[in-house]
Amino acid sequence: MSEAKKIVILQSLVVVLSVWLVNQLADRYRVQIDLTEEKRYTISDATKSLLKSLDEDVYFEVFLAGELPSNFERFQKSIGEMLDQFVIESNNRIQYKFTDPSQATNMQARNQYYQSLIDKGIQPTNLNYKNADGDKMEKLIFPGALASQGMGEVPANLLKGNSAAGPEGILNQSIEGLEYELASSIAQLVDGGTKKIAYITGHGSPDSLDIAGFRSVVLSKFDLFNVSLNGRNELTGYDAVVIGKPTKPFTEKEKYLVDQYLMRGGNLIYFIDALSVNMDSAAGEGTVAIPYETNLTDQLFKYGVRVNQNYVLDVNSGQFPVVAGNMGNQPQIQMIPWPFFPVLTNFSKHPSVRNLDAILGRFISEIDTVKAEGITKIPLINTSPYTKVLGPPVRVAFNDLRDELRPEKFTDGPKTVGYLLEGKFTSLYANRLVPPGFDKASFIDKGQKGKVIVIGDGDIIRNDLDPETEEPLGLGVEPFTKTTYANEEFVLNILDYMVDESGLIETRSREVKIRPLDRVKVQQERTKWQLINLIAPVVLILLIGGIKWYLRKSKYVKQ
Repeated sequence: MSEAKKIVILQSLVVVLSVWLVNQLADRYRVQIDLTEEKRYTISDATKSLLKSLDEDVYFEVFLAGELPSNFERFQKSIGEMLDQFVIESNNRIQYKFTDPSQATNMQARNQYYQSLIDKGIQPTNLNYKNADGDKMEKLIFPGALASQGMGEVPANLLKGNSAAGPEGILNQSIEGLEYELASSIAQLVDGGTKKIAYITGHGSPDSLDIAGFRSVVLSKFDLFNVSLNGRNELTGYDAVVIGKPTKPFTEKEKYLVDQYLMRGGNLIYFIDALSVNMDSAAGEGTVAIPYETNLTDQLFKYGVRVNQNYVLDVNSGQFPVVAGNMGNQPQIQMIPWPFFPVLTNFSKHPSVRNLDAILGRFISEIDTVKAEGITKIPLINTSPYTKVLGPPVRVAFNDLRDELRPEKFTDGPKTVGYLLEGKFTSLYANRLVPPGFDKASFIDKGQKGKVIVIGDGDIIRNDLDPETEEPLGLGVEPFTKTTYANEEFVLNILDYMVDESGLIETRSREVKIRPLDRVKVQQERTKWQLINLIAPVVLILLIGGIKWYLRKSKYVKQ
């Protein structure tokens, strides 16, 4: 064997061994560099910390496979990429697979499998699209995943977004929320829902069937306790406290307990109705809404907000049934747009409400901010720009709204109906006598850092009853049209934000930019680029061949 052949064989062997070694190192030590502007492939420190803390494997089964339109293929790819990141950061503690739920042997087995997924909390979506041949297709898909560890299972619904953004916008918002949805399912699986939420009873707040939906959704992730303030000496041991739609006054002692809970770094959520209205009296000339006397106005004012005694009417609204006439002895029911029931879709960029779908409000009031030193005030929920504010005395009458709603009559602009307050709050009882029965020595006048959320609608946490069965409906389900709003998700999101100590909720701030092609420019320059793509490779190959031929010819001429 000649020396030249030995060198060629040796060089080939070195190349093969180098490639094998690089592959082994790449498989053992995965390294990637995220060059995207929005850091699309970089997960947050909170998620990394969660993944590195896993001491047992977590399995994800993603129910999104099979034939899908191109936009859902992009969604599927994004889920896989995010889970690949989880695999890397968890040192292979995360395992996953994609499953097509429609691949059952027969229709009965497929329907049983579908129902089992629904029972586990994976929500289906009916998908209409055109296949590659241009045929119209309809398919029931389950764009979610089931996380499991040992005997525990937690569902993660991954298709979430604001319906006002349209189909492509919802998909993009869902991609933005993938890290949070997947990571929070792991956190819930590992943590076991140990956070404690207190719901303050009494004061006319709804209970029993009226908050069955609220209780169900909170218990899906947290421990929930009914707490009476009557006879207590302190309010401690809870990660968040919810005060929902009180209609009767709080005593000074009860307000003091709530105040001192906040001063110790607690988290308060108020769902407040400023006015009371009897809908049974809204026919004909209508009725007048009267203020609720809850004795909470001074407390909220001290913390930095005021819930106004008004109603905000919105063109973007739900519906309400009214009697339009009679046929024989049977009343004829007609659904009319009811601007007193605003459909809220205008949310801030705060992670607790970002990309949230529409939530349904009922008789909602505007919230103003007032001076509170050291407190950051963040608007969470706004109405649409097409509003009308009714100040006191507020008259509510069906007759006023039988005509078609016209935006030109709703000119008061967007109004804020939900605020987040953060900082070190000053006690309502600073420079005042504490209520009788409490020790002044234990009084805190300037608190630790805490959080307060105030929503100008107490009905957001109240569910309706089914008109036919009298059974409680889910939170955010409209009883007559059965439209489902995102009230459940809103409640879970704000509770997550209030009790989250890891910073995981901040991952909902992730932004993935869509960079669509200019459709007009594509149409105008289509032929040019087709020719370039067709001819350029051929010309390039001929050019390289010509250069090699010329160099070889020059070499032989010199010899």
